[in-house]
Amino acid sequence: MELKNISQIERATRFGQPEMFRFGVALLFVIGIMLAAGMSLGDIPQNYMLITAAMVGGYMAMNIGANDVANNVGPAVGSKALTLTGAIAIAAIFEASGALIAGGDVVSTVKQGIIDPTLIADSDSFIWLMMAALLAGALWLNIATALGAPVSTTHSIVGGVLGAGLAAGGPGIANWGTLGQIAASWVISPLLGGAIAAGFLYLIKRTITYQEDMKAAAQRVVPVLVAAMAWAFSTYLILKGIKPIWKVEFGGAALFGLLCATLVYLLARHLIGRVADHLPGDKAGINGLFTVPLIFAAALLSFAHGANDVANAVGPLAAINDAVLHGGIAREASIPLWVMLVGACGIAIGLALYGPKLIRTVGSEITELDQMRAYCIAMAAAITVILATQLGLPVSSTHIAVGAVFGVGFLREFLKASYSKMVAEIKAHHQGKGEAEVEAFLIEFRKASLANKALMLQQLKEHSARAELSKKERKGLKRVYKTELVKRSALMKIVAAWVITVPVSGLLAAILYFAIRGFMLP
Repeated sequence: MELKNISQIERATRFGQPEMFRFGVALLFVIGIMLAAGMSLGDIPQNYMLITAAMVGGYMAMNIGANDVANNVGPAVGSKALTLTGAIAIAAIFEASGALIAGGDVVSTVKQGIIDPTLIADSDSFIWLMMAALLAGALWLNIATALGAPVSTTHSIVGGVLGAGLAAGGPGIANWGTLGQIAASWVISPLLGGAIAAGFLYLIKRTITYQEDMKAAAQRVVPVLVAAMAWAFSTYLILKGIKPIWKVEFGGAALFGLLCATLVYLLARHLIGRVADHLPGDKAGINGLFTVPLIFAAALLSFAHGANDVANAVGPLAAINDAVLHGGIAREASIPLWVMLVGACGIAIGLALYGPKLIRTVGSEITELDQMRAYCIAMAAAITVILATQLGLPVSSTHIAVGAVFGVGFLREFLKASYSKMVAEIKAHHQGKGEAEVEAFLIEFRKASLANKALMLQQLKEHSARAELSKKERKGLKRVYKTELVKRSALMKIVAAWVITVPVSGLLAAILYFAIRGFMLP
């Protein structure tokens, strides 16, 4: 009886064991930062503030890894191009590599220039402001991750800096024009990402999956698509990933990307020609051709993300470090190696511990993905950033990737509904004919290319009785054949989280600033 009770207790507590393990590892990382910073900083003035800031920076970095990295690898995992374990390993390695290799030597102390640091009264107030902003951004990311909502880490830290800045210097300290651009990115980013992803998916369907001989079509088109990915990602990586170590203008980056694309096209055409004979000529076989490009895409996106977004964790920390060591307020601050290590290791650890939840959300809980759809999402992520950079549009990589997932899902809904209505129209024009004749026509219709489908429908209308439907009947058919392939509850939750990110992190930062200021004043 006692052994049975023990077994029941073990089963009841099994769910909490992994959570306690993750919490324990995260706590050990933060404590390790405290000990390492304490030993390396020595007896400099206000070293306790810098040690505390380092711990908060590590906490922020873990939350970036837990929430933001899902956008880079989620589609590849959802399409089964990568396993969850493989995706986490690739992302952790390339995120940390991007942060350490191309994270930059100097960072802006005030992200996006949303406040004027010269209006801060003294260096102590500036330190408290940055501490509050960093902690507020981390807390909001933690809450969003727990809710399963992918949000922008950049917007989280922007909201934190804004809220703490308003608390420290009043309304005049804020650059409201910049904030207007950030608000615009809530709309621009997902719409651009969704439109580009949907456009690529429709292109793939027209040129490959809607063709009668899908295998032959794939042999012609897939090398071009892979080369286009190579061009986009080479250009993207030069412009965004390695900008701190090699500054190249758009023209040079595009030419280098074109060279890479040419080499990749020749290689892809050769390899696809070799494996095509062993592939089934159906959609599943064609999907397999996109697996390797998706693995490279996940790695390159992670590298570029680590190089860019590590600043969200280490930027305020570098600003605090500069203020403590030099006693002033600067618009830019150098990033010591130990600060960059905090950011790089924190992102990797946060991804490994808490990343799977958001990876599943992006990869499988919004809409069903396969390798072709995941390819379209990856292309949208790279091309949108390139376009936005050249046009000076404010965009969020998180909003782009998630918007691309929704764009793919909504296009699938539209195409499925259109096809169902065509089938209903075929059946309406076959009224009075045998079931076998109708089924034979539908089988031939499904196998036909898009052009032949249109021709078959036209001939059917010309040689059969007209099947007129009233306006009310057409609306009824539209409702009947509307298929929801995008989870609406996920859409509402994510959009709501995006809208409140800046206000919530700003409010948290203002509260934290007054709390820290209250503790520190004599």
